[in-house]
Amino acid sequence: MRFAFSTLGVPGLPLGDVLRLATGHGYHGVELRAHPEEPVHPGLGLVERADVAAEFKAAGVDVLGIAGYARVAAPGDDEPVLDEVRSLVALARDVGAPFVRVFPGGGTGQSAADADATAARRLGAAAGYAADAGVRILLETHDSHRTAADAARVLGAVGHRRVGALWDVMHTLLGGEPVADSFAALSPYLGYVQVKDIASPHDTTPLALGTGTLPLAETVALLSAEGWDGWLCWEYEKRWYEAAAPLPPLLGPGRAYLSRLLGRSA
Repeated sequence: MRFAFSTLGVPGLPLGDVLRLATGHGYHGVELRAHPEEPVHPGLGLVERADVAAEFKAAGVDVLGIAGYARVAAPGDDEPVLDEVRSLVALARDVGAPFVRVFPGGGTGQSAADADATAARRLGAAAGYAADAGVRILLETHDSHRTAADAARVLGAVGHRRVGALWDVMHTLLGGEPVADSFAALSPYLGYVQVKDIASPHDTTPLALGTGTLPLAETVALLSAEGWDGWLCWEYEKRWYEAAAPLPPLLGPGRAYLSRLLGRSA
């Protein structure tokens, strides 16, 4: 398995500094939060995108994914959502990222069946564009589709190789789903895994890996036992929790912790 971290943990940090953190602490990749307040977002021009790709290549670090905020199950017209997804896919293509993250984002006034159908229809419509771009769209286990079973309902209906799953281990656990059940549901679709740690289901302030209550050891052991050798991406939600400790000093110990878990699993 390879290790990455999300720029959600270092909000607004210049790309050069992000890459120095990655190389200095032994991370193989970075997940880029695609938002206008960040250095990399869909508003970048072609020259700027080429510069991003060149910076990553020069540093020997992979752009793991573009973490977008399109909500594919949200009520309303399809076209604005599809436009947003296509813009994220184009950005991923241009900077060399294999994955684009989208959220479900179903509305409270929808039935589960309506939300599933809306998400599947939009993801199916975007799949061809993603295939042409050489990018895979990943539906994160989040909000209206917090569990793997929720996400799998949508992904099974889409039935396209360019549409898969991003497993956020916090959300599936908060949804009451055991780790083994989450992996079983997502394994046919799994793009990569987001790891993190929190104090409790009632306090989701981000913590250093291995210091909270999420079953990270169980998760890594299961992935290893199943022969899964993809990416583990640490999503430290500093942007949403200003009082949380800064991420940079935690990156080295976090990588060491994940390495120990892999060593034990082996």
